[in-house]
Amino acid sequence: MATLIDKLIQNAQDAPKRVALPECEAEKTLLAARHVLDEGIGMPVLVSPRSVIEETAARAGVSLEGMEIVDNTDEAAADALAERYMSSGPRLISAKGSRRKIKNPMYYAMMMEELGDVDCTFCGHVNTTGDVLMAAQTVIGLAEGVDVPSILALVDTPAFEGPEGSVIAFTDCGLNPEPTATELASIAISAADNVSSIMGWEPRVAFLSFSTDGSGAGTSVDRVREAIELARGRRADLAIDGEFQLDAAIDPAVAAKKVKHESGVAGRANVLVFPDLNAANIAVKLIQRFAHGAAYGHNLSGFKCPVADSSRGATVDEIVGDIAMLVLSAR
Repeated sequence: MATLIDKLIQNAQDAPKRVALPECEAEKTLLAARHVLDEGIGMPVLVSPRSVIEETAARAGVSLEGMEIVDNTDEAAADALAERYMSSGPRLISAKGSRRKIKNPMYYAMMMEELGDVDCTFCGHVNTTGDVLMAAQTVIGLAEGVDVPSILALVDTPAFEGPEGSVIAFTDCGLNPEPTATELASIAISAADNVSSIMGWEPRVAFLSFSTDGSGAGTSVDRVREAIELARGRRADLAIDGEFQLDAAIDPAVAAKKVKHESGVAGRANVLVFPDLNAANIAVKLIQRFAHGAAYGHNLSGFKCPVADSSRGATVDEIVGDIAMLVLSAR
């Protein structure tokens, strides 16, 4: 039986993209790049000093045949890239700053992405999350209408049977500990758009709470309700509803008993928006430990161009799967 990652890889093969990989001092980067190229997921664009790439390839026993190498120590090419970047629109950094930042392969890769030379950037198994976020916010910037970046997880629970099978999307699973109502609305919209790109679903977004349709009260419930109204106001085209307890969001029978209004989301949600990071993190861990499920995804939602922040403990297979998700988000 095909796993979620198998399905993602198969879908990515239908529309391969150019993937910038700037962390070439890590053997895992080149091992994953080899798989990505050989399996037709995308075209790896290795962004690092050529000497570093070749030394890493030799250590890992990886052939570089067919991969594109961009040597960020080539001063003429770097200057030309920085000039194109600075002249193509308003920037958060100065011309002098761009030439300084471009010495870092991650910044070089993201400048290439911003200019359309590559379709997406995969990093984070060497750089910290803070470093990746800083680079993405500085070089690429948030998409219009997005207040904060966030992380979407695709959660595969074997015993769960929803409209999309055993898979459902969770957000925000990694960046915003206590989002405001405005931030929560932004997180939900970014997740909906990302799910549509990656999975091809028509998103049905449920805002979660300990309350369903007014059954409870408190500041956290008020915040969720405000976020729902803000999200609907921004994106009337999306199916957004709540506030729901988890069972009312995903179980049609429970929704029929608890939800007092007509809803195209209740009992059928495929995107779950958690009220804070505590709830999302605990939910993912519960599914992993008790239900033997799996959670995938290091895509940073909300940026103008697709960026992934991998885990420094990720295996090569996990990196390949995450790159497949990233490729799909670039469609």
